[in-house]
Amino acid sequence: MKKAIALAMASVMAAGLLAGCGGSAANSTAASSEAASSEAASTSTEAATEAHTVNTTDPITLTISWWGGDARQAAYEAACKAFTEKYPNITVECTYGPWNGWEEAQSTALAAGTAADVMQVNWNWLYQYSPTGEKFVDLREYSDIIDLSQWSDTAKNACIVADSLQAVPISMTGRIFYWNMNTFKQAGIEAVPTSYDDLIAAGKAFQEKLGDDYYPLHLGAYDRMILMVFYLESKYGKDWADPVTSTLNYTEDEIAEGLAFIKSLVDNHVMMNLKDYYSANSDTATHQSNEWITGKIAGIFEWDSAASKYQDALDEENKPGFTVGEEIKFGDYNGGFSKVSMGMAITKSCQHPVEAAALINFILNEKEGASIMGTQCGMVCSKAGQEYAKEAGAVNELILEANTKVMAFVDQPFDPCYESTSLKDETNGVYGDVFEGFSYDQYDSAEAAQILYDGICEALA
Repeated sequence: MKKAIALAMASVMAAGLLAGCGGSAANSTAASSEAASSEAASTSTEAATEAHTVNTTDPITLTISWWGGDARQAAYEAACKAFTEKYPNITVECTYGPWNGWEEAQSTALAAGTAADVMQVNWNWLYQYSPTGEKFVDLREYSDIIDLSQWSDTAKNACIVADSLQAVPISMTGRIFYWNMNTFKQAGIEAVPTSYDDLIAAGKAFQEKLGDDYYPLHLGAYDRMILMVFYLESKYGKDWADPVTSTLNYTEDEIAEGLAFIKSLVDNHVMMNLKDYYSANSDTATHQSNEWITGKIAGIFEWDSAASKYQDALDEENKPGFTVGEEIKFGDYNGGFSKVSMGMAITKSCQHPVEAAALINFILNEKEGASIMGTQCGMVCSKAGQEYAKEAGAVNELILEANTKVMAFVDQPFDPCYESTSLKDETNGVYGDVFEGFSYDQYDSAEAAQILYDGICEALA
């Protein structure tokens, strides 16, 4: 199965990258952070305790790290180059790579004190790796360098952990459907799916008119987990877990209903069984698979920031058919959540935090940096940065459309432990175990629901 493949690949990847919420701590911090949110809102733009000045004379070297594709790499490198032109005495060294294996490498670097000075971070890393504020600096201390007024209190408060503003949001994101309407039209379908019945009808049409190897949708194990929660929240109108009390809000029976929903999509040819996908593609990401590139897989449920990545991966025949879909309401409520897509933080091992703060401000808030970055990391969260990106024509219209639809629809809070390593890890995580085991007929729905329920409760404990 995928686990064996991923284990070997992650080991090699982590070693190469180093060369170039879990458990109780995270949850106690989540509770304290929530309890302090009203106070945090009034202090998130608190003035720095001392005046800072960027050093413009002495030679300084900063390091910055991020994950992402080629376009994001080019944008970051160009922005860092522009920063060093503004500050000729500062050299910026970049470390980057694809997501696979990235978190493992960065967690090792954080533990060893060798992480980059400025890090692109996942939101849950603040809870998982710095639950008491031990790894990342409080950016309010450098509010005379970083213009924190460019972020809403809501956005900033999401990054306050242990009463410390440990990052500023680069972007906010949520999940939405994307469709290859070129393939849909070949199957005789002219409109994007907007209901469960539409999905089932599409599965039948694809199989009958295009063949057994064509599917309206494909989701990996973690994606299936997200869609399952989306479905349950749409049906029951309650958030997945309470981040204050660290309580899962769904019973085993309700989770079994969610698993039955996912199984119904497989049984009705809406999406491929994971066993079949891995057999044909091994560990290959969906957008890199031949099925996606050639249109045999015609839909995904992905982050709004991923639109251009999936469109760019299509061959020339299918690229024009790429379409931002609509959120699907599976019940009486709007399911789904939004979250901080990624943030930018300064590690406590950084020897030049003032200059690191200047780099963050340049990339996210200043005209030259924000114009270069555009929407390479998703829809820009900084108000100034977003306006500069729009003026420069650097806002991807697909990402803007997707983000606008997501933010208008999703209605549920996001539990910071949802992405805990014990749950999400591609090799040993509970989500992968459940949905891969379910696909390989190792578990029935009741067994899978029990394993998922127990694993989540353990992560929340």
